[in-house]
This record gives sequence, structure tokens and C-alpha cells, in this order.
Amino acid sequence: MEGQELVVRRNRVALSWTLRDVVAMGFRRRRAALLCFFGVLAGAIAYAVFTPEYRAQTKILVRRQRVDPVVTAEQSPPVTIQSDVAEEEMNSEVELIRSDDVLRKVVIQCGLDDSIKPGWLRRRTPQQRIELALNNLRNHLVIEALPKTSIIRVQYTAKSPTLVAQVLQSLNAVYLEASREMRRPAGQLAFFDQQTKNASQQLQAAEDKLKSFPKQGGVANPALARDYTLQKLNEFNYNLGQTKQSIAETENRIASLEQLAKSTPARLTTQMREAEAGQVLQQMKSTLLTLELKRSDMASKYQPDYPPLKELEREIESTKSAIAGERPLGDVTTDQNPAYVWIQGELAKAKADLRGFQAKAAETDSIIRQTMDSARQLDADSIEQQDLLRAAKTAEENYLLYSRKREEARIGEALDQNKILNLVVAEQPVVPSYPAQSPWMLGLFGTMLACAVTAGMVFTLEYMDPSFRTPSEVRAVLNVPLLAAVPDQSSGAFYLATDSGSGTGDAQGGPFSKGETEPEAGPA
Repeated sequence: MEGQELVVRRNRVALSWTLRDVVAMGFRRRRAALLCFFGVLAGAIAYAVFTPEYRAQTKILVRRQRVDPVVTAEQSPPVTIQSDVAEEEMNSEVELIRSDDVLRKVVIQCGLDDSIKPGWLRRRTPQQRIELALNNLRNHLVIEALPKTSIIRVQYTAKSPTLVAQVLQSLNAVYLEASREMRRPAGQLAFFDQQTKNASQQLQAAEDKLKSFPKQGGVANPALARDYTLQKLNEFNYNLGQTKQSIAETENRIASLEQLAKSTPARLTTQMREAEAGQVLQQMKSTLLTLELKRSDMASKYQPDYPPLKELEREIESTKSAIAGERPLGDVTTDQNPAYVWIQGELAKAKADLRGFQAKAAETDSIIRQTMDSARQLDADSIEQQDLLRAAKTAEENYLLYSRKREEARIGEALDQNKILNLVVAEQPVVPSYPAQSPWMLGLFGTMLACAVTAGMVFTLEYMDPSFRTPSEVRAVLNVPLLAAVPDQSSGAFYLATDSGSGTGDAQGGPFSKGETEPEAGPA
């Protein structure tokens, strides 16, 4: 038969159907098909009419209008201002909206847990109802950050138009409150206020100690007094060095003067007069003359070795010696040596200066020791005063820091109370007037669903029906030659006549069934 193809593989028979055969199935099952089609379509329409779903949306704008200072110990914490909102921040805000804490508060505020039906086997606890309502809310909630913008869109779908608007309004309020709490910890103003009071007390105590410090040491400014004392100490040390140098110079001078005094006579001859020895010298000269005359007389008479002559010569020599040894009488006048007197005066003065320099050095050394002790005490007092000054300065800085932080916290809380945030609801949710599903779209979807269910039912009925509907099925199943096929107008079946060698199909008992066994026919 044209349009039909029989394929036999290992005693298994398969047929390929044409469009005509498929349409024929629909006509044969037209009553069931019509009932199924209109039943499914009516169910879809009833679902759309009696269980409508409403959708509302809200939009939240993330901006950088307000910059909160970072809570640090620095006087001027760094502030980074960016004009654009990063993608990570948008995703963080989206996850904050999806968080369980935010959605659980929305569930409790809107009473979504009250709509949860009790269980079949056991009653649900309030916590279980809240968890189920939380999951239901999360499933019907669509949160997305719109690309290329700083806006977060939130959509919610429910069966009640007022409920969707109420849920989104509650979600906005809870989300803004959660964002404010996360960015500004609770109790910040009270904390800085208490710290400011403590810092004020510490500053007052430090200033009192600083005021009472001069009464203990008697010096208002130990550092200045220490510097002045060290300056005077340097002068004393310089004077001591000068004094020791003077002592050394004086000692050397005394030694030089003493050495010079030893070689300098105490007196000097101022006048000297000489005179001869007088009568004794005259007598000696006269005796010498007599002896010389006598020798001259004897020399003319005797030989030179004549003993009396020699004796006479000896007397002459002795007389000459006596005359030569006789000094003339002198008149000498002496006076004090001025150089010796000057040396003695300078020596006495140097010795006196030496004793003065030694006494001055000893006194200066004592003063230096006292000044050093005073400088050490002043240095210790200066260190103590510096500690008190640092403590007072630190207390003042802490007081100013906590005062500034308290003012920042107060301004932050005032901004929070006035809802001046970096998040603003750009679009408030409104109660929807029409369902979220379009009637035309629901009708199209119901029609497509009805067509699919009807086609499936028709094919299922055809597959479950054991009757032969076409001659090709007979030839394929029975594998016998087909002589004639008479259709039954009432049932759509065929009365078949086959050449099987032992008989034909029962023309009065109805058609053969696919499940019945027919003897194989012999050759035609």
C-alpha cells in the first residue's frame, strides 16, 4: 500500500506512520480528544481566573552621598570618596537583602507564617512555620542588580495584591535598618560619650599634678634651670681650668725666681776708693833698695854661687814678694741690689698668688660638685615634669579625639534618624491592579498544554487498543496474503479475508485482534 512500509527484523514488526495515519487516529478518537482538550483548557482558564498571581516591584538606589568616618584611634582617619559604586558592593547589597535575618524579619512582620497550613501527620512548630514561610518567600522573591546602573530591583509574586506591596514595603524598611546597623554599630555614641568623660577626668588629674609639681622642687621650670645651671657649670669648669693653668704658671714662675735669686747678689758696690799701705810699705821698699845695693856690691866681688850672695838674693826675692803681696788700702761703699729685691718681691707675690689660686681652685671644685648635684636633680625634675607634660598632652589629645569621635557619632546618629543614607528607595512598591499573568499568554499556554495532553492521550489509547486498523497491520502481524478488506463504518474496523489454506477471517464475529493467534497461511 502506498505510504506504508513494512520492516521485519527477528520476528519483530515495526511500522512507519504517515500524516494521514496520525490524522486518522484523531478522527477515530475524536470524542476522547475533544473532551481531553477542552477539559485541560478549562482547567488552565479556571486556574488563571480563580488563582491569580500578582507581582509588585521596588527599586533601591545605591549611592555615595554620605561618607561615614572610619572608627580609628587616629586624629584624622583617611577618607576615600569614590563616585562610582563597584560591582562587589552591589553584589554585597543584593546578598544582604537575601540574607535570612532580613527575610525572617519580613516574614514575622507580615505574618507570612500564619498562612502555612498545618501538617498532615503532626502539627508544625512556630519555628517550622517561619522556616517554611521563609523558603516560600525566597522562592517567590527575585532580587537582581540591574546592569550598568546602581539600582537593585526587587520583585515579589503572591496571590494577594495587598500582600505583595506590604511585603516589599517591609523588606525596604528592614533592609535599610539592617544596612544602617551594619555600617554603624549600636551604642557608638554612648561609648564615645563615656570615653570623653573618662578622658576629661584623666586630663583634670594630669593638670593637677602638673600644677602641684613646682611646690615639690621649688623650681617652676626645671629644664630651663638645668640649662642655666649647666651653662654656669661650664663657666665654673672654664674658670677652674684657668685657675689650674694659673697655678701651673705661678709654680713655674716661683721655680724660675728661686733659681734666679740664687744667682743674684743681695747687695751691689756703689763706690770704691784705693790707697797705699803707708809707712810699712815705705820701709819695705827701703829695705829692698838696701838689699839690692848690697847684692850689687857683693856680685862685683864674689861668684854667683857664693852662698852669702845667694842668701841675699833670696831675701831680695822675699822682700819683693812681701811688697807685691801687700795690697793697697781701699774704701768700698755697697747698697741693696734692685734686681735681687725685685726677685724677692716677685717671688713673694708669686707664692701669695699661688696660695690664692690653690684656694680658688679648691673652692671652684667644690662649687662644681655642688652645681653637678644640682644639675642632676634638676635633670631628674625636668624628666619628671616632661612625663607630667606628656601625660597631660596625651590626656588632652585623648579628650579632643574622643570629643571629635563623639561629635562624629552624634552626627551619624542624627543622619540615621533623618534617614540620610547611601541607600534610598528609588521606587516605592504599589498595590498591583492586574494579575502578573497576561490573559492572552495564559490562553496560549493552556491551548498548548491541552494540545500536548490530547495528543499524548490519543497515542496512548491507540497503543493500548489491540484491534487491527489497517490492512498493512494484518499483513505485518499475520504474515499472510490479504484478499479483501471491508471497513466497518460504525467502528472503523476492517473485516478481512485472507488465503490461509484453512479458512478466512470470521466475517460475522468481528475483526482479528493483535493479541490473537492465527495459523500461518500456506502459499497463495
